[in-house]
Amino acid sequence: MRAVVTVVGKDKTGIIAKVATFLASREVNILDISQTIMDEYFTMIMMVDLGRATTGLAELSKECRELGERIGMSIHVQHEDIFNAMHGV
Repeated sequence: MRAVVTVVGKDKTGIIAKVATFLASREVNILDISQTIMDEYFTMIMMVDLGRATTGLAELSKECRELGERIGMSIHVQHEDIFNAMHGV
């Protein structure tokens, strides 16, 4: 199963490393990543594969929100189909 992870917040050092390390610790594979900095805001979208993940989508989503709170970012995880339906991709 694939999911979309979005990360948004004020730019600071180490965001990509923290999120990627967190996902790797749960056997979530990053398939594609796009990130940019707009003025002082960091934005990142990742397509990830949960096929070998050690946690389910709901738990991963909760844990990512909690990680976001700890690092001062907004992190959301959505099933790929839900993301596509919501954003008309």
